[in-house]
Amino acid sequence: MLTVVNEDGTTPSGSSLLDEIVREGARRMLAAALEAEVNAYIAEFADERDETGRRMVVRNGYHRPREVTTAAGAVEVKAPRVNDKRIDPDTGERKRFSSAILPPWCRKSPKISEVLPLLYLHGLSSGDFVPAFEQFLGSSAGLSPATVTRLTAQWQADHKAFGERDLTGSDYVYVWADGIHLRIRLTEAKSCVLVVMGVRADGTKELISMADGYRESAESWADLLRDAARRGLRAPVLAVGDGALGFWKALAQVFPETRHQRCWVHKTANVLNALPKSAQPGARKALQDIDNAEDREHAVKAVAAFDKTYGVKWPKAARKITDDVDELLAFYDFPAEHWVHLRTTNPIESTFATVRLRTKVTKGAGSAAAALAMVFKLVESAQHRWRAVNAPHLVALVRAGARFERGRLVERSEAHAA
Repeated sequence: MLTVVNEDGTTPSGSSLLDEIVREGARRMLAAALEAEVNAYIAEFADERDETGRRMVVRNGYHRPREVTTAAGAVEVKAPRVNDKRIDPDTGERKRFSSAILPPWCRKSPKISEVLPLLYLHGLSSGDFVPAFEQFLGSSAGLSPATVTRLTAQWQADHKAFGERDLTGSDYVYVWADGIHLRIRLTEAKSCVLVVMGVRADGTKELISMADGYRESAESWADLLRDAARRGLRAPVLAVGDGALGFWKALAQVFPETRHQRCWVHKTANVLNALPKSAQPGARKALQDIDNAEDREHAVKAVAAFDKTYGVKWPKAARKITDDVDELLAFYDFPAEHWVHLRTTNPIESTFATVRLRTKVTKGAGSAAAALAMVFKLVESAQHRWRAVNAPHLVALVRAGARFERGRLVERSEAHAA
């Protein structure tokens, strides 16, 4: 393919030669994939013939060309067409070929749809999408202001459906809870996004609930948990969260059998804030000796050492540890492979760290429902990249009530002998 290039390296269309090559490569690969898909479909039904012996499924030229917006830019697509003469015995209608690669309605790739809420939350208005995508992708096809407005309405509908889904078949063994403050427009200035994530019995992580409320309010958390319980949520075995949350009081009301684990990152920050700067480096090391101990027994000894070192001069800081020992060391009663996941609320924090970066400059995203829906779409996109917990096969054993000592599974014969 010969292309005229200007002195500044751009083509007559205004884009760079590199962009043109990438788009041309994407166009050819997509065309080849569509051809292969259609050929496989026709070959699958090659033996089906009518009464005259002619094939029932044959090629029938091409559809009209259309432009599809992809991560590689705007690509012109000319999809092959299939003539399927078979009749569906149940409906009496002719069967139709539908491409799994490029559905008839598709005008943009799913990745482009993932970018839209991110840009919208970042302060880009719906009217800005057309020039923005023309600049970066070479086209704004399918991304008019009206389209973006429809998408925001769909995001709200998706979030509403997520909040009403049946949880009966979803068994979450571990859960993390936190209240995340984002600079978006929620119900009131002091409200935040209440988030609950969980680990299923197969070890995979999922978002369970997300709603606006008050981080310190037990009633806000209770409303969220009661709603989840009404929809079939089973009591988790262990919940992980910050000690300042109203979540714990609500959890005791809704799921009293669930054990508590305080987040060590939040606890460490709280303890260090109660100490002078000169004492903080040593205290940080002493706290690490507790939460990184090889087992509960060594952790208890490290707690005693911390209290002995800092309790006399700074009793308030020491009590933050000694008063919450059981809830700080609960994770030691679970598989050692899971300890790294259960010490902190990092699964939530790491996910929302990116969301915070995207929303910190946003003055408002319309209504509270629209803002929350857009955050939901960002988290929903990130969820596909969450990795399962270590040793996922042990999660089901935790739910079954298996006992672990020093992080190891206690076999039944050992338990009876003890």
